[in-house]
Amino acid sequence: MKRLIYIVFFLLSYVTINANDMDGILTPRRQGLAVIASLEAKGDIPGLETSIAWALDNGLTVSEAKEALSQLYAYTGFPRSLNALGALQRVLEQRKASGIKDDPGKDADPLPKGYDALKQGTEVQTRLTGVPFNYGFVPATDYYLKAHLFGDIFARNNLSYADREIVTVSAISSLPGCEPQLVAHVSGARNMGVTDEELRAVPAFLEERVGTEEAERLRGALSAVLGGNYSPVQTVDFNIWPKGEPNSAYAQYFTGNSYLAPMEGGVANVTFEPGCRNNWHIHHKQVQVLICVSGRGWYQEWGKEAVPMTPGTIIAIPAEVKHWHGAAKDSWFQHLTYHKDVKEGASNEWLEPVTDDIYLGL
Repeated sequence: MKRLIYIVFFLLSYVTINANDMDGILTPRRQGLAVIASLEAKGDIPGLETSIAWALDNGLTVSEAKEALSQLYAYTGFPRSLNALGALQRVLEQRKASGIKDDPGKDADPLPKGYDALKQGTEVQTRLTGVPFNYGFVPATDYYLKAHLFGDIFARNNLSYADREIVTVSAISSLPGCEPQLVAHVSGARNMGVTDEELRAVPAFLEERVGTEEAERLRGALSAVLGGNYSPVQTVDFNIWPKGEPNSAYAQYFTGNSYLAPMEGGVANVTFEPGCRNNWHIHHKQVQVLICVSGRGWYQEWGKEAVPMTPGTIIAIPAEVKHWHGAAKDSWFQHLTYHKDVKEGASNEWLEPVTDDIYLGL
């Protein structure tokens, strides 16, 4: 009975939520705000340009995009904000040249005469944090936060307070080392009207269009604030070893999702999501070589103990040996693979899946 409970818990903890399943929870324009904010903070300009076009196609207005990327100078600095606004300008020019008419949207209304930015900003900051906040250690910074960020910027009504917190949370998800601020802004987003369901939907879009590291960082913050079962997952940097495309040709022989990135010289980089492993199989008349390049995984031969694989682990699998390999339960995993000593008539024989009794016991 305990074993069954553990298996159910594992499946619930590591199930991958596809962004398509979140479409009805987070509106298309907020999907766009989340993704472009995270890419701005990450500094991924090519990805940002692609996602700006995607966001505009899905209902985000030009005014809203400008506002989101401008607001972020307060969180990510002027250099990243200006780079992102330059990317937005290029995308708009290219789309205009292609005959695409983007919705300009509505600019923010002028502030009323006599507007008190410090007073209004103090009220907004108190609502966001839930309690009066005073950064007495550096009074000037406390003033900038209240009067400028929450007074001047948040007063611009072409984005709502909830929109702005979607932007902020998504951006901080791309900033390593800022986890305390991320947790604080997850709480603040709730105070500003973002629903728990909307917040839980954001990581799926970040994982699809930004990266697993950013999505996992946000999942950790959401767990800290909202609770629920969450086990940290070790991520990998796909900028170093590319993730590749879904390994659809061999999907029937894998438990979970894998990805394939062919390289020169007959070498392939195979990426396994957490919990993914291939079936037992045999390489006839050829030796397979595995070189772990990132993450953590396992290799096991029939009748022997499983061998952990970490970056730098090299395994040469003799011909005719029944074996399997794949990711650890809580880590992405990448290995290079190629064959050597290939004899005439060489082939692969795919066998039964690796059972949960074997895999979950590692």
